Amino acid sequence: MTSRPRADDAHPYLRAANAGVRHHTRALSTPAPPRPADRAHLDVLHAHLTAVHQLLDHLAETTRPPHPAAGRHLATAHTRLWQATSEVHAAFHLLPSTTPTQASECQPERLPEGPPVLTICQRHLTAGHIVRRKTTPTDLRAHTTTCVR
Repeated sequence: MTSRPRADDAHPYLRAANAGVRHHTRALSTPAPPRPADRAHLDVLHAHLTAVHQLLDHLAETTRPPHPAAGRHLATAHTRLWQATSEVHAAFHLLPSTTPTQASECQPERLPEGPPVLTICQRHLTAGHIVRRKTTPTDLRAHTTTCVR
């Protein structure tokens, strides 16, 4: 007797990411006093968003030839998720630094000084290059894909 494979077995790393999201969601619902987001949390959230963004990109590309309408919807989700990722990146730069050595400006030409100050910028710029190659300027005009902070 064979069991039916789970839907998320095609992308097993998503199970770990989902477990992390569930953990943070449970932590938010505890009776402890609410804490505002900090740079470390936004860096982790940005990493999750860019990973899902890459997955949506892959799914849209592989779904579009046999199912064009579904592929278009996935491509739209891809673009909207990029917008959310850009906003998380912008929020990261508006939060105060936890250490005096962390600059609040994006400086992707410099080597990483450690997490999270430049890792988020480099990840964002790398994802932005991919987005620009696969998305029309009209789709992207509502948001910026460069570090301007």
